[in-house]
Amino acid sequence: MKTLLLMRHAKSSWKDDKLSDLERPLKKRGKKDTKRIAKVIKENNLVPDVIISSPAVRTLETVKILKKDLEFDGKEIVADNLYMGEPQAFIDTLKGVNNKHNTVLVVAHNPGLEAYLQMIGGEIEAVPTAGLGYLVLVLEDWKDISLETMGELVGFWKPKDLREEKE
Repeated sequence: MKTLLLMRHAKSSWKDDKLSDLERPLKKRGKKDTKRIAKVIKENNLVPDVIISSPAVRTLETVKILKKDLEFDGKEIVADNLYMGEPQAFIDTLKGVNNKHNTVLVVAHNPGLEAYLQMIGGEIEAVPTAGLGYLVLVLEDWKDISLETMGELVGFWKPKDLREEKE
């Protein structure tokens, strides 16, 4: 059994129209939402062994906050193919994960992340920014993952719901 956490990057800023999509940073709200999701990860004992992200600034900033708040000292991988990647890009990336890693967190983008989460878990309608899906996969080795690999969606968190709980 393997644990896969799929997270959409946190809310990004469109303030500077000179920046390319790849260069857009997080908004203040995105930073706060990432901290909320980090707390959920900790509370559910889901700190990953490895974090994989796209090279976009907003995903790298999301990961930086997660690493700090989770006191993460594991492996971090930047996978270029996850920037606007389709579900097959997630498969290709996960196939390369060392099998000693049982819990993997992928931070990426819609629509590919949402499509992959829907394929593998089957229950999600939409993944908002900083949304996190927690899946358990019937998988012994990451190299065996495919588009046919199914998982059980054990948890799904939206920052908006976490903000409302606090209030």
